[in-house]
Amino acid sequence: MGIDLSGDGHSLVTYTQLANWDQCSSWKNFTASPFTAGAKTITFDNPCDYFHTGKVKAMTLSLSVLVAIEMFNSLNALSEDGSLLSMPPWVNPWLLLAMSVSFGLHFLILYVPFLAQVFGIVPLSLNEWLLVLAVALPVILIDEILKFVGRCTSGPRPAARKSKQKSE
Repeated sequence: MGIDLSGDGHSLVTYTQLANWDQCSSWKNFTASPFTAGAKTITFDNPCDYFHTGKVKAMTLSLSVLVAIEMFNSLNALSEDGSLLSMPPWVNPWLLLAMSVSFGLHFLILYVPFLAQVFGIVPLSLNEWLLVLAVALPVILIDEILKFVGRCTSGPRPAARKSKQKSE
């Protein structure tokens, strides 16, 4: 996708290590590299702490993806079967305001250090936000495809049927 997240220093773990993380203390030669999360560098005295403390960025990315998916999905709810091209988001300014407030509150808890600590999350970099958008935006495309299929497979709309009946 062209989004490079390798610069943060995260240790790579195998699926077996991830699935059996509770046996970490018995592994030989396992090390956990320090990584950056926002302006903070997270280091590990015990490499096994990587599976507890090290998941803070993954939790933040997950939360951000969920917030973004829900906000984008609210755009899909503007019309049950109409495309966003025929009913653009600005037809409902209250929805855009609610989305802005929701994203604003999410940014607040991410980038105000006290709130980030309370919520157990870390700030995201630009590349990480690009990853969040790459994962969340397809919800709009998927719903547009489903709406198109629904329009194609359902019969004529009630308004079209009424006008056809009048002409007969």
